[in-house]
Amino acid sequence: MLVGHSAVGFAAKRVAPGVSLGTLQLAAAFPDVLVSALQIAGIEHVRITPGITAYMWLDAYDIPISHSLAMDAIWSALFATLYFLWRRDSRGAWVIFSLVISHWVLDFVSHRPEMPIAPGLDWRVGLGLWNSLPATFAVEGGLWLAGITIYLRATAPKRPLGSYAFWALVGLLTLAWVTTPFRPAPATVVAARTGAVVFSALLLAWSYWLEGLRTVRAGDPTRVTANGVQC
Repeated sequence: MLVGHSAVGFAAKRVAPGVSLGTLQLAAAFPDVLVSALQIAGIEHVRITPGITAYMWLDAYDIPISHSLAMDAIWSALFATLYFLWRRDSRGAWVIFSLVISHWVLDFVSHRPEMPIAPGLDWRVGLGLWNSLPATFAVEGGLWLAGITIYLRATAPKRPLGSYAFWALVGLLTLAWVTTPFRPAPATVVAARTGAVVFSALLLAWSYWLEGLRTVRAGDPTRVTANGVQC
């Protein structure tokens, strides 16, 4: 998924208001960030295979460290532990744990049977949502709308720029998501990897910037944060 991962990052602001939106988005996208680094290092591999699914050209045949269920559970625990040691925010740590592991769950829904269970285990699963464009747009689009709605109900702009920046980010992500199956596949894995790194960096930088432009709505029962600060 693309906007599906961002959707859960947005929605998580409702239950973990003390965690920066950038950190929530990083947690939700962490396996994808990791796979780019591992591909650059030559440790994991994917192939460009146009038509392998209706939505996506990606053949993720070798991603057990970044995207297996077992390893994502480990990354979830490590990310959450580091956050807790930094902020002493148990709620935020649990939300971060849930966001990282949610990446595997959403990819299990969208990918064909290629999602590994654990490194070294030749057992791959996937429900194949990407095999159908109408189903992809309906399911992921519904998740996207829900994430946006929850975030808007949980936060308010400090000034007009907070609204403009939010909707510009939503528009960019929506455009990238909707046009993906209609754009030519990248010519090489290097091109795909470069595009993914640039896009992820932009998304995360924008999310951290947006955090300073919006505030948690007054009256939200989850407003109290660890140590009274936001991360």
